[in-house]
Amino acid sequence: MSARKTLPVACLLGPTASGKTAAALAFAARRPAEIVSVDSALVYREMDIGTAKPSAAELAAAPHHLIDIIDPAEAYSAAEFRSDALRLVDEITARGNVPLLVGGTMLYFKALTQGLNDLPAADPDTRATLDADAVRDGWPALHARLAAIDPQTAARLAPNDSQRIQRALEVFMLTGQPMSALLAAPRAQEESARYRFVPIALEPSERSVLHARIAARFDAMLAHGFIDEVKRLRARGDLSLEMPSMRCVGYRQAWEYLDGDTDYNTMRDKGVFATRQLCKRQLTWLRAMPERIIVDCCAADATEQAVRAMEHVGQ
Repeated sequence: MSARKTLPVACLLGPTASGKTAAALAFAARRPAEIVSVDSALVYREMDIGTAKPSAAELAAAPHHLIDIIDPAEAYSAAEFRSDALRLVDEITARGNVPLLVGGTMLYFKALTQGLNDLPAADPDTRATLDADAVRDGWPALHARLAAIDPQTAARLAPNDSQRIQRALEVFMLTGQPMSALLAAPRAQEESARYRFVPIALEPSERSVLHARIAARFDAMLAHGFIDEVKRLRARGDLSLEMPSMRCVGYRQAWEYLDGDTDYNTMRDKGVFATRQLCKRQLTWLRAMPERIIVDCCAADATEQAVRAMEHVGQ
């Protein structure tokens, strides 16, 4: 297929608790769809409750991809996602089925649609310098430093997101350019030119409605054994808070609670707050996509609206 004849592929995006899973399964009930997860937390095995992973019944309702593919001790990059997603879309279309991308990891979607630049490899000396600065001043201070040189990247990172703050500062120190500028100048990507990825965004008309859903869902996770899940992960002995898997929203707060750093109610409140902050960053990413099709996730018929939008993409 040439670049002049592109195949439209629906991408159902949205913040946490916006109803993506329900809409995706409703679409799959009408079409021979296969769902490709666009979620950096769902890739991990053994992390089911805290990631709101689709249930066994939901996973059985339609073929799913890029869920439970790596161990929590391993890492999975946006570049790996891009390669895997393009391969899967090829395979799904070759089977005569409809690929549907679903998730809320906006960096993955950006990598898929715009490509990735050749960012510099990790530099141990630079990281050691930044680690020493963080020990002395704290990660919020380094986040403030990042905000001064790369406000766009800083705006989407939490002040304690040490892994990503360090990487963004490292890129600037090694290249003299902000990471946002490097990512905004993608290379030509012939391999993805055969597809046109169409973002359908589940966004709230009232943020308070989504905040209430987030709190209710976090409480439901706690009621369904989330703390026990984190206990099992800790008991493995090979995981730490420095790993991307344990830095997922909720897991960090539960880990600190099990360390005795906070009490239960504080852990719950911090988990809800961190999820709300994630939601805010996801919406910031979405609103930078003028081409997106917006569906109000607060609407009573949001699922049906989303399904119609997805069906329209394929027409």
